[in-house]
Amino acid sequence: MKRIFSLLEKTWLGAPIQFAWQKTSGNYLAVTGADYIVKIFDRHGQKRSEINLPGNCVAMDWDKDGDVLAVIAEKSSCIYLWDANTNKTSQLDNGMRDQMSFLLWSKVGSFLAVGTVKGNLLIYNHQTSRKIPVLGKHTKRITCGCWNAENLLALGGEDKMITVSNQEGDTIRQTQVRSEPSNMQFFLMKMDDRTSAAESMISVVLGKKTLFFLNLNEPDNPADLEFQQDFGNIVCYNWYGDGRIMIGFSCGHFVVISTHTGELGQEIFQARNHKDNLTSIAVSQTLNKVATCGDNCIKIQDLVDLKDMYVILNLDEENKGLGTLSWTDDGQLLALSTQRGSLHVFLTKLPILGDACSTRIAYLTSLLEVTVANPVEGELPITVSVDVEPNFVAVGLYHLAVGMNNRAWFYVLGENAVKKLKDMEYLGTVASICLHSDYAAALFEGKVQLHLIESEILDAQEERETRLFPAVDDKCRILCHALTSDFLIYGTDTGVVQYFYIEDWQFVNDYRHPVSVKKIFPDPNGTRLVFIDEKSDGFVYCPVNDATYEIPDFSPTIKGVLWENWPMDKGVFIAYDDDKVYTYVFHKDTIQGAKVILAGSTKVPFAHKPLLLYNGELTCQTQSGKVNNIYLSTHGFLSNLKDTGPDELRPMLAQNLMLKRFSDAWEMCRILNDEAAWNELARACLHHMEVEFAIRVYRRIGNVGIVMSLEQIKGIEDYNLLAGHLAMFTNDYNLAQDLYLASSCPIAALEVWQQMRRDLQHWDSALQLAKHLAPDQIPFISKEYAIQLEFAGDYVNALAHYEKGITGDNKEHDEACLAGVAQMSIRMGDIRRGVNQALKHPSRVLKRDCGAILENMKQFSEAAQLYEKGLYYDKAASVYIRSKNWAKVGDLLPHVSSPKIHLQYAKAKEADGRYKEAVVAYENAKQWQSVIRIYLDHLNNPEKAVNIVRETQSLDGAKMVARFFSTAW
Repeated sequence: MKRIFSLLEKTWLGAPIQFAWQKTSGNYLAVTGADYIVKIFDRHGQKRSEINLPGNCVAMDWDKDGDVLAVIAEKSSCIYLWDANTNKTSQLDNGMRDQMSFLLWSKVGSFLAVGTVKGNLLIYNHQTSRKIPVLGKHTKRITCGCWNAENLLALGGEDKMITVSNQEGDTIRQTQVRSEPSNMQFFLMKMDDRTSAAESMISVVLGKKTLFFLNLNEPDNPADLEFQQDFGNIVCYNWYGDGRIMIGFSCGHFVVISTHTGELGQEIFQARNHKDNLTSIAVSQTLNKVATCGDNCIKIQDLVDLKDMYVILNLDEENKGLGTLSWTDDGQLLALSTQRGSLHVFLTKLPILGDACSTRIAYLTSLLEVTVANPVEGELPITVSVDVEPNFVAVGLYHLAVGMNNRAWFYVLGENAVKKLKDMEYLGTVASICLHSDYAAALFEGKVQLHLIESEILDAQEERETRLFPAVDDKCRILCHALTSDFLIYGTDTGVVQYFYIEDWQFVNDYRHPVSVKKIFPDPNGTRLVFIDEKSDGFVYCPVNDATYEIPDFSPTIKGVLWENWPMDKGVFIAYDDDKVYTYVFHKDTIQGAKVILAGSTKVPFAHKPLLLYNGELTCQTQSGKVNNIYLSTHGFLSNLKDTGPDELRPMLAQNLMLKRFSDAWEMCRILNDEAAWNELARACLHHMEVEFAIRVYRRIGNVGIVMSLEQIKGIEDYNLLAGHLAMFTNDYNLAQDLYLASSCPIAALEVWQQMRRDLQHWDSALQLAKHLAPDQIPFISKEYAIQLEFAGDYVNALAHYEKGITGDNKEHDEACLAGVAQMSIRMGDIRRGVNQALKHPSRVLKRDCGAILENMKQFSEAAQLYEKGLYYDKAASVYIRSKNWAKVGDLLPHVSSPKIHLQYAKAKEADGRYKEAVVAYENAKQWQSVIRIYLDHLNNPEKAVNIVRETQSLDGAKMVARFFSTAW
């Protein structure tokens, strides 16, 4: 809180003074003391007028609009009216001879109520000049009163009577009270359901001890509240919020009570704000704050949380005590009178006006003071005293502009001093102004005027001194504009964003958006632009390629955008509203193309407006006329990393990678010394096409293969081809294929398919690519596709693709396709074709496989034939046995090695009675008992049986021979 000015006049000393702020605007302050003069000051402490009185001022009040000040004085029957618009004073005779004691303007109309010491009343209509005298309203001096929103007038007097009258002076109610009333106010009574009735409740202090409530709808049921004796007298009270009343007591206590129907008198808050005394309370509904004074200090608290002490201001020089506090309606200024006759005015809230150009900022530090600083360069702040209380502020590289309405004042910023250059009038009320090095651009009433700031110094051509946009024949309104070193940029209600190149003095680019463009925010060079349209959607626009990118998760409450001024973070910008700052990053070069990502958000303290962003540090302007620096949560890695643990470092690493700060990320990976972190950094480098840095990271990891591959592609200039290669490294095959197709080497898309086909089986797309890019590859892809279809059981399509795969000039490949044709033909039932194909094919394995298929199909003859041709004699013999083709089995026996087949053949021959052939087969099957049995029982050749027993040492065979000889004898 800053003291703007103090008023201390000799004629006021030693006596309390009265003062009153002009209502609504607060541009004037009326002050009077013991000198019989009402002096009127502006809000900067300059005296603008005065009213001479015949005696001390009794009362004064401003009308509801702040246009007329009414004053009454001792020894006079005239009402003095000072007009703020004309600065003239007029006198109005009250028509009554008695001394006036009370004066108050209506809240909603132009009625002025004047009470006298004898209890008479005058109601004056300033609009019609009609006066209504009412004699005998009270029997004694009228001391207090108030109007409500329905133009009912309540009055209190020394006769201990409260009267309620309408605007005609007719008495509606009157109530007798037990003590003299003071400080009377109307208020809205809150019901149990928190609804509000009309202003039908009157509150008034009785005898400085009791707070009395009178409901006009229930006048017979008044209520009163009494307080502890040690609180002292009631000094003042104020209504605020949801039916709450705060009361200040002379001994320093400060109490808040509820007045809801069921809670009347319930204490919500109590504190002893001041140790010895409290003299005044003032509430600002605009600021949502309350100020109390006493003990030579002012204390300001937040109405939301009264325990929160916003500020304490000590006034040690005021040793005689303090007087009354009063805010302006807008809450910007707080005035305090003192017992010794002085008055102090404090600035409690400044309009947040500020601007930035590059790293230089300008911001309002007092009502008539602008500070220019360059916190990045470390320059000392320069304070500039301005002639008017500005509505807008703009700063350029060498100039400052402030202004209001249709005028602007320009200042030259020197190294140590500021020099006023000129003032300029525009053709309409200026909404905003932008400066850069040589030019200024002012926006007013849908137009922009671009003009030189110092035309006489530059000796410019006349046509380059100024220009008005848009052209006369262009039927559009400009809604926003910006100025960079090279361009004037503006957006219109027709959705057009225009770039005007100042050096060539012509338009160089325009972009047409479907709806109107409300705000634009170019980066320092003007090569990227954020704009917000009438739907509150945000976009990044690049005039170089005329492309727009929608900003994700863009809040509709966004008030503005700031680009990062640190040269290494060109793509970073923030969007802010009243509560948060959202950090975005525009990634121009990624394998997925340009895009905008949301990196994070940061909570912003109340009433902080961002002015400048530099290396993650946000400089904000506050209501107190100061700047405050905030570090974005997305830039937490900028703090000292030495004492940071791995758990904190990993999120910081992710932040670095989002912001493309690879050097900082390298340092974090070095501290973490974790392979996963290094790999994350390497993948991010590939994603952002930072090939050189990726090589450095992979070399650090020790991945020689990728290093060598990256070295081979790092010189590729074709963006899409390079991105396609990098997408392959990240295993994003679909993206790689699309990029290759868009590149100068679309055939590489087939190489992508070669890499991914066995995992992803994208055969149809591969065939489509081959059809357009490399028809000679179709047979090879068809063969691979056929293999997959065969595996899936789709034999019809597999046969078709095997047939398509035959080239006629690639022997090995064609043999594989013909083998597939043979197998698929058999599976499809075309056995003759399949068998013939298999018989002609040189592959033994194919004959075996086809024989197996036929065997499962119970086509034994063809199966055995293929087995035999493939020299799989055991399998052929087995199938011949199943088909009872013993002749074929006999032919194959010399080539058969399987004892099982020999045994089967032997049993079959024995059953047919062909014992000689059977015994040979039993011998090949090593079935010696059967051999002995045949020789003894069927061939009658015991000598041969004995020889076999001797050779094989068969015990069972010996028993069989013994039995044979015993029966023979």
